[in-house]
Amino acid sequence: MTRIRYFAAAEEAAGRAEEHRAEATLGELRAALAAEYPGLGGILPRCAVLVDGERRGDDAPLAGATTVDVLPPFAGG
Repeated sequence: MTRIRYFAAAEEAAGRAEEHRAEATLGELRAALAAEYPGLGGILPRCAVLVDGERRGDDAPLAGATTVDVLPPFAGG
């Protein structure tokens, strides 16, 4: 199981700060999250999604991954 952590608007849309999931690839995880949390599905394409601290493509395997972070765009100044 991979630990998924949600931040800021992603946390609000998912209704939780973190959870554990068992999808095999990052693409499968993205699709499952969008289906399960419609509000998150609306912002997920704009989010940075990091697998163990690194940006990865949707074909990235999650087997052996410890953490996936879902970070929405942040306004800065």
